[in-house]
Amino acid sequence: MILSASRRTDIPNYYSEWFYNRIKEGFLYVRNPMNFHQISEIRISPDVVDCIVFWTKNPLPMMERLDELKDYPYYFQFTLTGYGKDVEKELPDKRTEMIPVFQKLSQKIGKERVIWRYDPILFSKRYTAEYHLKAFTSIAEALSGYSEKCVISFVDAYPKNKKNMEQFSCFDLEETELRVFVKELSKAAKKNHFKIGSCAEKIDLSECGVTHNSCIDRELIERLIGCRLKGNKDKNQREECGCFESVEVGAYNTCKNGCLYCYADYSEKSVETNVLRHDPASPLLCGSVEMEDKVNQRKVVSLKERQLSIFDL
Repeated sequence: MILSASRRTDIPNYYSEWFYNRIKEGFLYVRNPMNFHQISEIRISPDVVDCIVFWTKNPLPMMERLDELKDYPYYFQFTLTGYGKDVEKELPDKRTEMIPVFQKLSQKIGKERVIWRYDPILFSKRYTAEYHLKAFTSIAEALSGYSEKCVISFVDAYPKNKKNMEQFSCFDLEETELRVFVKELSKAAKKNHFKIGSCAEKIDLSECGVTHNSCIDRELIERLIGCRLKGNKDKNQREECGCFESVEVGAYNTCKNGCLYCYADYSEKSVETNVLRHDPASPLLCGSVEMEDKVNQRKVVSLKERQLSIFDL
């Protein structure tokens, strides 16, 4: 099993104590977002967890205790953009604080295990193509040698973030302009020794030097664990998503980053309520088991190939 921690919230930034407690206990609970009273109990011992993929904008609160994950392969998807607090409200200063954190994490666990995400890219009167190219190049230069891959994507409007996007007066580039822009990003990435991929984009950008990326990356995970995995593309993600199947352990409306474009936090009031209900000792990320809840143990197994194939000979 691959553990995704988490597409729905920033566990390293806000819930690292909870996660380390869950590692110690060997299990956690996840509420079904479509059925509140349905809870899955998920075993997360090293014999079934093949890799943990962390998604974060600030892993600093987690970094001093990484030794507690010594029995688990893992890597980080680290989002680092050029936006100010008008878009990413609660994040520390990128240049003075987050770039050094990225560099420190890379030095601690290895550059192959820290993926730089410059996403999602939105265009507005302030955040023009020229602005993004300048910000991207500056960050790429600072992170050169600290990561092997950069992932980009373009912001999508969902019903849950549409209101925020409209207030910000975002716009799309024409396809020709977009391709010119992406080619410039690709040049900057290559100059600073990054491979560059796109996340869940319908448009084919291969002629611009950008491949379709898998964020839950089967190839990378197999390299980290030293054996092949059996499994398939994640059927719970969008058609354009290339991610390998994983088990998501986060919860919606629990992230305090306050990002304008976020689809996972669509109610500030719910975020405030859920944060107050968080107990680091609870098996649930937020709240506790209620009388009406039904807890079912989810069957999870290692996906490692135990036998050699003809390709391994």
